Parts: sequence; C-alpha cells; structure tokens
Amino acid sequence: MDWPLAHPHRWDVSPAEAVGIQRDLAARVEETSLAPWPRTVAGIDVSYRGDVAQAAIVVLDLETLETVDEAVFVGTPAFPYVPGLLSFREMPAVLPALERLHVRPDALVFDSQGRAHPRRLGLASHAGVVLDVPSVGIAKSLLVGRFSDLGMARGSTAPLIHRKEQVGVALRTREGKNPVFVSVGHRVTLDAAVALALATTTRYKIPEPTRRAHLLTRKEV
Repeated sequence: MDWPLAHPHRWDVSPAEAVGIQRDLAARVEETSLAPWPRTVAGIDVSYRGDVAQAAIVVLDLETLETVDEAVFVGTPAFPYVPGLLSFREMPAVLPALERLHVRPDALVFDSQGRAHPRRLGLASHAGVVLDVPSVGIAKSLLVGRFSDLGMARGSTAPLIHRKEQVGVALRTREGKNPVFVSVGHRVTLDAAVALALATTTRYKIPEPTRRAHLLTRKEV
C-alpha cells in the first residue's frame, strides 16, 4: 500500500541537521478536529534486539477493537540513538511497515510522544506531519513537563506543562494505575486524543492498538 509523503526529507542526516528538520516540521503540526470519527486505528511500536529494529503495526476496528490487519518490518537503524531524536532512528522502519498493510487506518497511535517533546515534534507528530494523517502520542513514560492534581478515577486528566505551555495531559486510563501521557501528534485536538485513548483502553492501562503492536514487536519474523 502506497503512503505518499506530504513533507518528505532525508533521513541520512547529522544530529544537528535533524534538529533543524524537527523545528521546521513542528511548525506544520495542525491541531484540528478529528472528523469524521475514525473507524479504524493503527497502533505503532518499535522494539530493538541488539542493533536490529522491529517496527510493528496493528490495525483495529475502533467499534469492536478486533484486529483487522497487521504488518512488521525489520531493519538496522542508520541513525544513532540521540535523546530527543528518536524519530530519525525509528521512522525508516515505520514507513516500510506501513506500506505492508492492506487496510489503511484512519488514525495512527504511537507508543511515543507527539507535542510533548522538547522541540514539540516527537515520533507521533513527526509521522503525522510527514504522512499528513491524524496521529496521537500515548506514551508510558514522561519525556518533558510536569503535572499535578491527577484524580484516581478512570478518565481523570491533568495538564502536562512544559516551559509554561500545555503540551499534553496525564491520563488515568484505569482507576488507581499509573497514568499514560497523551499529546497531539497531528490533525487532532487534545480532547480527541484523550477520547481516542479511552475508547481503545480495556483491561490494561495501555491502549489496545499500541499494546498489541508491542506484543507483535516481540515475535520472531
């Protein structure tokens, strides 16, 4: 399946060049209504075995949460591990994995950051802008920002503030469990990103799309 790139760029760049690309693409992030509401959503995760990256994508029917498609790509990252530049290491594996899908998802959910990033362009935002598709970051750990006064009930949120700017929310997806961190990737509002996270979370605190994608990254291919 072809995925035309709205904002293509080179991936074989230096860390300094990568920072410049991030700043350019961050200005292109759109926070707009997620309408119509997606019928399918893809969870995307990347894991590593030594020097090999395995990108996995699982597409779910949003109403039933049944898996309708999945794909994996395995490759050796060319970009070094540099904090804040993870998307340059992982996107070259994510893009060919997307091309192996047979069902085109209406939205992408990443086990990563969107706007909750030092330069406001985590993996979810980077992919969303390059592909020009709705995307959301739902991360298990905090990269930037602070939050307070988060209730214990499912659905409780607290603003995630970084440099006096709200970059996302801490979201309690299960009562009493540690929160996840939701931020806009591209072409969604923060409210819609939270609603999507809650709509795809069932027994576990991690939304089903990214949870299943993570499990798929651990399988031998």
